[in-house]
Amino acid sequence: MSSDKNRSAPFSAFREKEFIFYILARFAFVLGAQMQYTIVGWQVKEITNDPLSLGLIGLAEAIPFIGIAPFAGHIADIIDRKKIILLATLFFMTATALLLWFTSGHSHAIENFGALPIYGVIFMTGIARGFIGPTYFAILPQIVPRENIPNAATWSTTVFHIAAVAGPASAGLILGFIGMKFSYTTSFSLISLSLLFILLIKKKGVVKKTTTESFFRSLSAGMRFVYKNQIVFSALSLDLLAVLFGGATAMLPIFATDILHVGEQGFGLLRAAPAFGAIVMAGVLAYSPPKKDAGRTLLWCVVAFGICMIAFALSKNFYLSLFILALSGAFDNVSVVIRHIILQLSTPDEMRGRVAAVNGMFIGSSNEIGAFESGVAAKLLGLIPSVIFGGCMTVGIVGMVARFSPKLRKLNLQSMQ
Repeated sequence: MSSDKNRSAPFSAFREKEFIFYILARFAFVLGAQMQYTIVGWQVKEITNDPLSLGLIGLAEAIPFIGIAPFAGHIADIIDRKKIILLATLFFMTATALLLWFTSGHSHAIENFGALPIYGVIFMTGIARGFIGPTYFAILPQIVPRENIPNAATWSTTVFHIAAVAGPASAGLILGFIGMKFSYTTSFSLISLSLLFILLIKKKGVVKKTTTESFFRSLSAGMRFVYKNQIVFSALSLDLLAVLFGGATAMLPIFATDILHVGEQGFGLLRAAPAFGAIVMAGVLAYSPPKKDAGRTLLWCVVAFGICMIAFALSKNFYLSLFILALSGAFDNVSVVIRHIILQLSTPDEMRGRVAAVNGMFIGSSNEIGAFESGVAAKLLGLIPSVIFGGCMTVGIVGMVARFSPKLRKLNLQSMQ
């Protein structure tokens, strides 16, 4: 009997039918969004051929994301979370429709204003992501029981990375063989599909609070909770700084054309490689989750991620670069899964939206601000030195976090369940 239970444990979250709808909705949304980000990066590179312009894509999304996330987290704790996801997804669909319109031949916005209209649309997607990220996180414990949260968090991360592999790769292939208009059409269709799957999830209502707080006190509660919890704060800070300095994704269009000399298809594969490595690692983590010595595992994997970035900057071979990026994704996914489990197990139900918003401000915005940092560093230092610098900074940051956060260093996830 126990052996049957153990065999089913890696898929225990899928016993809940609504979790399947949740997973399908997230998969379709991330797949469509990743396709869109990939197309936008290539389009801006074609328009400007400037690393700083690629970095500005991240800044255009980070500014509204950071501004809206605290309010979105508060709203996710006082309004039905399904409704928030539906409305935010509709807004994201509108932004995707505008990108499609810009490239359809019926608009002269790009001809007249260059990349500026694209930045405006990315600003819109930043607003949508500010609501979608915290709410997807917050609604998960309303779909699966607490004992299945680690498994659900692992599979949610796995599905994210599967979509993150398929999105850039598909976008690169469609760009190369069919064209930009069809690429945006596919992205729009996938976002629409995610909306349909969310509609299949029943209304969840609002988690009852034990105390009544003012609006601004409620907004600050999530930040106070994160700051006072050394493990949560250290894990988020580590991820924030590692992604801020260590990521090279925003510069991949230039690596693809100027360093590795591959076209749209090669660029799509480069964008997909980290997520492919993350999928492989996620399969390992589903059967052997990082519980004992999770803190040490987290720290060493972030060190390995930084080393991978340095190696990628030095590589001149396309296939070696693909392998290094895949390896970086595998190491990064360990960090993502451990952080996700820490947050899900540490956060009270009535605060999930606000804590998820803080997590989004730390992590979600760090990708976009990291893209801007990459663009500025590449402009000032040169493309390859800037990525090497970022990898070295990542390794140094791990040393600082390990020294000043003994609780994270000694973390054992088994004791939190």
